Order: sequence, then C-alpha cells, then structure tokens
Amino acid sequence: MGFLSVLSCAHQWTASRLQPGDLAIDATVGTGADTLFLAQQVGRRGQVIGFDIQSEALTLAQARIRKQNDEAKLGSISMLQLSHDRMAEAVPESWLGAVGAVMFNLGYLPSESADSSIITETDSTIAALEAALALLRPRGIITVVLYPGHDGGAQEAEAVLDWSSALSVEQAQVVMYRQLQRETSPFLIGIEKK
Repeated sequence: MGFLSVLSCAHQWTASRLQPGDLAIDATVGTGADTLFLAQQVGRRGQVIGFDIQSEALTLAQARIRKQNDEAKLGSISMLQLSHDRMAEAVPESWLGAVGAVMFNLGYLPSESADSSIITETDSTIAALEAALALLRPRGIITVVLYPGHDGGAQEAEAVLDWSSALSVEQAQVVMYRQLQRETSPFLIGIEKK
C-alpha cells in the first residue's frame, strides 16, 4: 500500500474527529467533494455549511450531492456564495466553539469551464483560518490542502505555514503531510485545537 493522497489524508484525519450529529464547515466548496464527505460523516442529525465565491462551484457541488444515492443519510447542507473570510459572521452564533471540523482545499476551482485566474487569496485565507480556529471545539480539526505549484499558490502556502507555525502549543497542535522531493507538490496541514 502506498502513501495516501493529501486529499485522502485530509479525509482520514477529519473522519477520526467527527461523530453523527456534529457541525462541520467546508471553507472552500469547489466541486463539493469535501462538502459531501462532511455531510456523510455528520449524518442526518448533523449540519454542514459550505462557502465559495463562485456560483459555478455551488452549482457543481449541488449536482454532486444530488447524485448521492441516499441523501436521507446526509447531514443538512447549506452552501453560501460568500468568501470564507466571512465565516464568523455567516454561521449561527451557537456554532462558536462547537464545530468538529473545518476543511480548506485552496487554489482554484478544478473545472474545465472555470476561470483559473480566480484563486483563493492569502489575506482572506488567513482571516478564514482565524475564524475557523475560534469556531472549533476542543480536539476539533482544521485541514488545509495547499497547492504551491500554481500562480499565487506558493505565496499563500508560505503565509499559511507562517500563520500555523506561530500558533502556541497551548492553543493548537499543528502537523504537516508533504512529499519532500518536489517543492511544488500539494501538501496538507492539520490543526487540532487544544
């Protein structure tokens, strides 16, 4: 058996933290893979809120979720056409300190018809990470998949590394999953709240 992809690893780490009935956030909906995964993990008593600035992403995600064979087993899903940096104001106040997982898959929308010049921006990503950490419950997790190989991706990855490395050990534990031989390969950061 080989190493897991960064996306599979993010799913594995997240699955180990979520229980039926939990609250979860997909900070970057994209094509909806993480949104659907989170809804499956929290089950029909749980709730998922997803964020994306592109209407095309939300349309793709809704189509993916509709294809799911047994939607009755999915958690409640709300998708908002908002930047992830507005997360704190957009989720219910009762979610503060109660969220089990927040997933970020940064970069651009991986769709043939998408405008690849629309990418996640460093400033909004750091603001969203701050909000996500405040929303997490103790032992909740943030996963961040980073893509340093595209224009703007290396700068964003460096900023996320700097931000997460500066978190105190009393606040969170931070780990990284990365192929070391290729500087531009995607990698994963996991942040567990203390």
